[in-house]
Amino acid sequence: MKEAIISRIAIIILGIVLAAYGVYHFLKPENLVNYIPSFLPGGDVWFYIVGVAFILAGLAFIFHKQVKIAGYLLALLLFLFALAIHLPNYLHSGDLEMKQLSYINFLKDIAIAAFSLYIASNSRKL
Repeated sequence: MKEAIISRIAIIILGIVLAAYGVYHFLKPENLVNYIPSFLPGGDVWFYIVGVAFILAGLAFIFHKQVKIAGYLLALLLFLFALAIHLPNYLHSGDLEMKQLSYINFLKDIAIAAFSLYIASNSRKL
């Protein structure tokens, strides 16, 4: 019983963090402009699309609704970010600080994606 409560608390915390990060995409998109790859069409619209995705995933985790699909889609999104944004930034950045930040973001997104896969695959138990 205690494990289920602890798991639920961890998932709710992740949901709150995701929702907060989603809101941040709307409040401070200028701080994220360096992360949008130049090959991606649409420009600034991606801030808002990703912000909505994070908010919806966070709400799904918090309220335990549509958790399976939210977890799998969040994991896909984060794996795409890791491979299409953070890894190329790490490999091609000439700036040491940007290289370090890209590496940290790569690892963070992979870890959260893995946790999201776990949540999705165990959504009925959690």
